[in-house]
Amino acid sequence: MGDVEYLAAFRTVVMPIANEFAPDVVLVSSGFDAVDGHAPPLGGYKLTAKCFGYLTRQLMALAGGRLVLALEGGHDLTAICDASEACVSALLGNELDPIPDEVLQQRPNANAVHSMEKVLEIQSKYWRSLQRSASTLGCSLSEALRRDADEAETVSAMASLSVANKHIGKRAEEEPMEEDAVM
Repeated sequence: MGDVEYLAAFRTVVMPIANEFAPDVVLVSSGFDAVDGHAPPLGGYKLTAKCFGYLTRQLMALAGGRLVLALEGGHDLTAICDASEACVSALLGNELDPIPDEVLQQRPNANAVHSMEKVLEIQSKYWRSLQRSASTLGCSLSEALRRDADEAETVSAMASLSVANKHIGKRAEEEPMEEDAVM
């Protein structure tokens, strides 16, 4: 498990629920055992510090930016320092190191997708926002963002057509028509 799987879980489960819940403040117990550098018995995940910075930036969109990170774990000092630095940098509003294109283009592994499907199946009974997430579960982050942008563009276009039709109907009723002169 690495950046790709965490980004997918965040995109399809964590953020939709968090947005629907609309917290007043977000408290994060920042355990960095998942940062690359820990031995398998101590985590064995392969998350980069960049990913932790990106996830922190996502959480900052909640609760008007009221976000508290509390350092609580990790065993590899270098990994903890790198991840902490990325998170603090995000909190300060600094520009983050970009996530590599290969990560943005990669789809989450099958085991992660299967686990997230189970989570969505159970949690969608309680969180309506998750129903929409299922369609992009196995997508790469780039694919999912592209689909979201396409969907937003479609909704916007349909809304403008709806508004345009209302204005056309009102003009026909409200504006007097000039009568043709009789010859």
